[in-house]
Amino acid sequence: MKHSAVRHSFSLRTHLMLGAGGMACVFLLGLYPALQQIFTHALEQAIEQRLSADASALVSAARVVNGRLHMPDKLPDEEFPVLPARQLGYIYDSTGTLVWHSRSAAGLTVDYRPRYDGRGHVFTRTRSAQGREYFLYDVEIDLLRGNSAAYSIITLQPVSDYRQLYRHLRHQLYGWLAGSMFVLLGFLWLGLGWGTRSLQQISRELDEVESGQRDSLGDEHPTEVLRLTRSLNRLLDSERRQSSRYKHSLDDLAHSLKTPLAVLQGVGEVLARQPANSELAQTLQTQVGRMSQQVGYQLQRASLRKSGLLRHSVTLATVIRPVLDALGKVYADKQVQVELCYPDNFRVPLEQAALYEVLGNLLENAYRLCLGQIRISAGMNQSYCELHIEDDGPGVPVDQRERILQRGERLDTQNPGQGIGTAVVKDILDSYGGQLLIEDSSLGGASFQLRLPLY
Repeated sequence: MKHSAVRHSFSLRTHLMLGAGGMACVFLLGLYPALQQIFTHALEQAIEQRLSADASALVSAARVVNGRLHMPDKLPDEEFPVLPARQLGYIYDSTGTLVWHSRSAAGLTVDYRPRYDGRGHVFTRTRSAQGREYFLYDVEIDLLRGNSAAYSIITLQPVSDYRQLYRHLRHQLYGWLAGSMFVLLGFLWLGLGWGTRSLQQISRELDEVESGQRDSLGDEHPTEVLRLTRSLNRLLDSERRQSSRYKHSLDDLAHSLKTPLAVLQGVGEVLARQPANSELAQTLQTQVGRMSQQVGYQLQRASLRKSGLLRHSVTLATVIRPVLDALGKVYADKQVQVELCYPDNFRVPLEQAALYEVLGNLLENAYRLCLGQIRISAGMNQSYCELHIEDDGPGVPVDQRERILQRGERLDTQNPGQGIGTAVVKDILDSYGGQLLIEDSSLGGASFQLRLPLY
């Protein structure tokens, strides 16, 4: 038994979105270290300027008297003694000897000694003996208020004073990048939707062609896909013309065979009137009947194959009612009770002629073999449509179920027929990618299950 599978895949727009979104994520992740470095560099520049201003304040407060440095007891605005930031200041002479320090720097020892070597100024980091890290700014001066002087003015500030600011900037950077990512993805989604609208239009036109609402695809498409649409139009036109020729050929074949078979049947009837030729006549009539059945089978098999591009569906109720009415008259003496378990608007993905042939064969078997009860039910999920025909007859043994699906095989030998009904049903379902399964019914007989994939 052939199993069919329906594969669900993402749309082209979703595939492109995933690819573009992934590249955007990689780009922003690569951009983050660069932006972080830029922010860090800008912050350190601001700290350097701040420490440079502190050093300038020290230079402004310093005096040289008789070659010796003099500093006021309190600096301007008492900046160094009282500020909670604990800004620290040191002054070294040209030999590297400490000659002054701010009150806040009392007892603090840092791992740095200035070198009066004409470098101008230095901005770096250093650590205290307690392991605390500091920003350090060192500037050399040669003149102080017109007097010759050779000093290194050093200002410091704890790195910890800026860690909160640094964390805040980093969190802001995270937020801006995340927001930018969402905005970018939104624009990408809109842009891809605009870019793939022509493909969506082709998809809608194909749906209309498959449902029979239009005959061909339009020509108002981008040049990149225009060749595709024109090729599909040529394929559609070729399929219609081939289907028409095929149908006419089948009609011609049926008419051309009908007359010779009728002649042979008449010859058989004439021979049957002669007692000496009765056995020969019976053989002839049997073979002619078999030829008629085989011709009918092959014509049905060929004409009910699935179309290549067109999609068909038909309401189950519109087909099953005439079939039940006809069979009810044929088997009126059995008074069969038929239970219908499906919605009134339930649709089956088959051509109407194909559904007539399928239901006609299966329901004729059910009427012929049942004791008096038949149940027809139908259902649908996301992948396929199912149709169940059950009866309360003798059922089909498990070891015989595959055999009766083969052409010419029958379990019921008491009634006339060539045993090709279920074979025709199976061939039709196969052409639509469907399945025919035989199981036990809760009514006591057989359950024929038709499973057809949705498009």
